[in-house]
Amino acid sequence: MAPPSGRDFQASVNTTIDKLQDKTLLHIFNFLEHTEISRLAQVSRKWYGLACNSQLWQNVSFRPEFAGIVAPPSIDKAVDLIGRRFGPQLKYIELPIEHICAPVFHELAAKCPNLSHMVLDFSNAMQLHDFNDLNAFPAKLRTLCICLSDVIFMEGFMRKIYNFINSVECLQLIGTYERVTEEEEEVHETLHILKLKSHVPNLRVINFFGVKFLDDNHIEAISSNCVHLECLCIKFCTKFTGSSLKILLQRCRKLSCLLMEQTGLTSEAFRDVEWEKSRLSELDITSCEITSEVLVNVLGRIKNLKWLCAGYVDGFNDHVSGAPLHWMFPSS
Repeated sequence: MAPPSGRDFQASVNTTIDKLQDKTLLHIFNFLEHTEISRLAQVSRKWYGLACNSQLWQNVSFRPEFAGIVAPPSIDKAVDLIGRRFGPQLKYIELPIEHICAPVFHELAAKCPNLSHMVLDFSNAMQLHDFNDLNAFPAKLRTLCICLSDVIFMEGFMRKIYNFINSVECLQLIGTYERVTEEEEEVHETLHILKLKSHVPNLRVINFFGVKFLDDNHIEAISSNCVHLECLCIKFCTKFTGSSLKILLQRCRKLSCLLMEQTGLTSEAFRDVEWEKSRLSELDITSCEITSEVLVNVLGRIKNLKWLCAGYVDGFNDHVSGAPLHWMFPSS
């Protein structure tokens, strides 16, 4: 390749990143994490203005332990940030316990009409804010994720938001299974799941991950009037034994994904389900104590099964893998 001429060389020397158009810089900034964008805002006034563009703040997390940005030091600053930087472009937000309060929810409801996904992290909570003045809440949520606490009872807060969350289609409750100690401890139902279910009638996806108090009574009650349910995850819910599985599959005809890793699922409950009438295509029974005889029986009856995860299942042996089950994968 021929070296550049003198004029071309001079032009390339004089070209800097500031010569790029604002829309080009915004496109570049869009590939960066918010922590990096915040640092770039200190470079110049121009870059500060670009860094504050609401297009860059459609998905925001105030949980630095999960790759989010450090939350504002006060509630007033958080409220100011929501209105000044996020605005109508905001679609997703994660809030730590320090900012789960009435002023923040009021500002989100007023300034962020397109907010559709919210994570509320109560996991480290020792005390809640006062919600007596809470009279507004984002009303177009499609996904609501609540990280539970072992010691905080949340019914007072939930009563305030029940009337705003009937649009939710994906409900996630993240429990505290990973904090279980070797000592026996009393398990409290810190959130009334059945009351919550009655206010979210359009659920398609339910994820109860590591919710220590969840059992078959909850699953049976949830299955009532949950005709749109397509995916249920109850991983690490150790009190679940499967006695509610049969009625769950009978009521939730659209259910196609069932994830039950490391639950207390029994072989008898697993066997007694009318699997041949289900639409199930994805199944996870990792670390469940299921016998090989029951596995052969059940897997031969799930006609639409396309994906199976059965790691650390002692019953999944050569007898199961050698059984004539190839016809259960019609697409292969």
